Amino acid sequence: MTAAQLPMLVTVTATKPLTERMVRVTLAGDSLTDFDYAGPDHLVRLFVPVVPGEPTLPVTTEWWPELRAMPEATRPVLRNYTVRRLDRERRELDIDFVLHGHGEDSGPGGTWAANAAPGDKIGVLSDGADYRPPAGTEWQLVVGDESAVPAIAAIVEQLHSPAVVLIEVADAADELPIAVPEGTTVTWLHRGAATRGDTALAALRERDLPTGTPYAWVAGESALATGVRRHLVNDRGIAKDRIYFCGYWRQSA
Repeated sequence: MTAAQLPMLVTVTATKPLTERMVRVTLAGDSLTDFDYAGPDHLVRLFVPVVPGEPTLPVTTEWWPELRAMPEATRPVLRNYTVRRLDRERRELDIDFVLHGHGEDSGPGGTWAANAAPGDKIGVLSDGADYRPPAGTEWQLVVGDESAVPAIAAIVEQLHSPAVVLIEVADAADELPIAVPEGTTVTWLHRGAATRGDTALAALRERDLPTGTPYAWVAGESALATGVRRHLVNDRGIAKDRIYFCGYWRQSA
């Protein structure tokens, strides 16, 4: 097991509001030169401090039991996020955080990001990537919500085949500029008061998709991910092994 697979202590060097409900936090640390970045939806586990100051991190490959053995009052909270940018030469990592509004709980990760300032410490652990279009892919379908925007943006910027991209967000204030290659369409869908996932699924049902061999990448709230996958398999006849889907989080009842 390499050093890149152990928790790393990193420092906030900058924060940048991207929208009213998303902020980018730039993290830096010497150990990031060994970060084993594997693809545009690369996940990291964040060890979010629950008390001011530097979080105590596990130091062995048995990091999970080591974490659980820490005193609950000071034990970092574990949350998963997507790498938006890695710069090994500068030893920097960007992570974009959704800041849920309108009375919703941002959770420990969003709360930490909303208050992060240069000099703050946090732990990161590389957790791998799953975006892998199989050989023979002729076009791609990418669907997600706010929580998937960092991965979607990175995927779109690295596309090597045409793609249909559907992104469900609350409203126009959540839209971000994305460099879109020729042959790809990106559609922002405004959810408004609708149930999460319903707007994306409805738009997909009405969409004429390209012919040829597809690869679908779907992520976001659990019901969105499972609903889109079910539609693709049952109604579109797309093989399960050509669909990656992941519920990043689950909406509270």
